[in-house]
Amino acid sequence: MTSPNEASTDADLYTFDYRPIDDPGDHQRFTRYWDVEPLQRGPQPVPDWLVTDRAAVETDLGVLKTGKEADVHLLERSVAGSSCVLAAKRYRDDDHRSFRRTTTYTEGRRVRDSRVTRALAKKSSFGREVAAGQWAQAEWESLRRCWTAGVPVPYPVQIDGTEILMELVTVDGNPAPRLAAARPDRDRLEHWFDQLRTAMTVMAREGFVHGDLSPYNVLAAADRLVIIDLPQMIDLIANLNGSEYLLRDCVNMCDWFVRRGLNVDPQELFGEVIAAAW
Repeated sequence: MTSPNEASTDADLYTFDYRPIDDPGDHQRFTRYWDVEPLQRGPQPVPDWLVTDRAAVETDLGVLKTGKEADVHLLERSVAGSSCVLAAKRYRDDDHRSFRRTTTYTEGRRVRDSRVTRALAKKSSFGREVAAGQWAQAEWESLRRCWTAGVPVPYPVQIDGTEILMELVTVDGNPAPRLAAARPDRDRLEHWFDQLRTAMTVMAREGFVHGDLSPYNVLAAADRLVIIDLPQMIDLIANLNGSEYLLRDCVNMCDWFVRRGLNVDPQELFGEVIAAAW
């Protein structure tokens, strides 16, 4: 029989070690990876390098580059000794964007909500906000579609409003340079062109075109090329300008390779790529 001195209570049986999580500091926030909808997170399987812990803290490390429609920041996500650095692309509204040629890119896209349609037409503050979200969503869907098809693009991590988090493509631990700045030898030049042709062919086979492909929208990650900046990706068939944009992409890319000493023909590349769509 238990003596009164040996009697135990719930307080004796359980020990609580509660420590509140400190609020993030300046330029920090808790990750929202598990707060967004499943389709707002990247495709499965999730890469091993990606930190997905609910307790992870994201720290803004500053601007990596500025663009016509968005800025790209470096964002470190870390928890308990694990960390990864992501590229955070943040879209600006129409008042702060310099990219204006939107109608030919968006041809064939539909907006079902009449209120949204009116707001876009009037360019109200709500409409400008919606427009920024549409471009972010368009790039997100393009990244997911390309990644799933095997096109070399950064892994899409998540989208939250007008911000897309994606893989930071690196070379020796540093952000990969744009192709425009690269000075490859002959062998690498040929290897890169083969990769480019394959990537464009896969995209055409899937029925879409980058629409703004140039050496400034391709990263030179050592032996591989990675295609970036996809908000204007268009349907090759549904968009009346699809073939025109594909030809322009071919010309832009072939011009760079020719300037580096590789004899390639944009019309020949266009013929190979367009054939894959049919």
